[in-house]
Amino acid sequence: MNKKVLYPLLVLALGLAAAVLIAINQPEVEPEAYERLLSTVRVMRVEARTEHLEITSQGTVQPRSQSELIPEVSGRVVWMSPSLVGGGSFARDEVLLRIDDADYQTALTRAQAALQRAEVEYEFASDELKRMQSLRGKQLASQQQLDTARRSADVAAANLAESRAALDQARRDLERTQLRAPFDGLVRNEQVDLGQFLSRGQSIGTIYATDYVEVRLPLAADQLIYLGLPTSTRGEIAPALRPPVTVAADFGDARLLWEGELVRLEAEFDERSRMLYGVARLPMDVNGEDALPVPVGMFVQAEIQGRKVENIIRLPRSAMRDNNQVLVVDEDNRLNFRHVSLLRLEHDDMLIDDGLAEGELVCISPLQTVVEGMRVNPFIEGEQAQ
Repeated sequence: MNKKVLYPLLVLALGLAAAVLIAINQPEVEPEAYERLLSTVRVMRVEARTEHLEITSQGTVQPRSQSELIPEVSGRVVWMSPSLVGGGSFARDEVLLRIDDADYQTALTRAQAALQRAEVEYEFASDELKRMQSLRGKQLASQQQLDTARRSADVAAANLAESRAALDQARRDLERTQLRAPFDGLVRNEQVDLGQFLSRGQSIGTIYATDYVEVRLPLAADQLIYLGLPTSTRGEIAPALRPPVTVAADFGDARLLWEGELVRLEAEFDERSRMLYGVARLPMDVNGEDALPVPVGMFVQAEIQGRKVENIIRLPRSAMRDNNQVLVVDEDNRLNFRHVSLLRLEHDDMLIDDGLAEGELVCISPLQTVVEGMRVNPFIEGEQAQ
């Protein structure tokens, strides 16, 4: 037989034999049960706790006590304190400015002389009245003479009172040539210079006290209930009821905090913003050499500690579904919808006061599709729940 025909036939026969052997000896496949792939979800265990509700707000720091420096007498400035500059610090009763007092010294001397003259005239008129009363009793003086002496004594008494008042006025005017600080504080600004003539009532600067500062904080109507104050509270808040306030400001990469308290609520709501303003007071005297006092004029954020609530459950907002529902994972790792009572939303969390039991697992993963009773693979803080 021709080799060109024999070799292909031989190869074909060997192939058919191999195929038959493979078909006869193929392994048997045992069917396995279908196992559904479960979705992995993050869960939180319900823990009820007692918390203080927080109200956030913001405002600008302002001094509690601020005064205009206004001279009560006129004159030329002959001396100024080195502290009387923008940002200057001074103590209570410290002299900040002196006005030329030469004219007021002269006025004081004249007032003293006028008082001496009035005292002499009053003494003479009093003695004269007593003498006339004695002579009238002995029928040695007429009634007209007695009336004249009495009138002279009354005029002298009035002149004496007027002279004493004039002397007091002269002394006060002399004292007012020195402008003294009414409190410990700082100079906000000044508009006066040495040699300048000042008129009475002219404003020459602004100063403020450094004991306390205040921040006006706008509060919405629905936030007032969280303060824990009586709804009728307006004006000064009783010291025992004042909510603590924490004020924060950023200085570069550092965030500084100051502690104070809410001391009063203003009388009415603002018509434009529909807000009621509360006033927080913070001490400027801060302990520690490196501590920074609260800067006046700075915009700050504030957190007001409100009323205390018990048996509150805090969950992230991602746990909330439609219609105030959350997903609870039961003992069989199945998801179940549960209606809850939402107390309030706070930053990225929500506070729940009813609807969940201690120890239950709540799903906090943002699932797209959820079916009641769906099995899941829950994880609690990286550990698989059993």
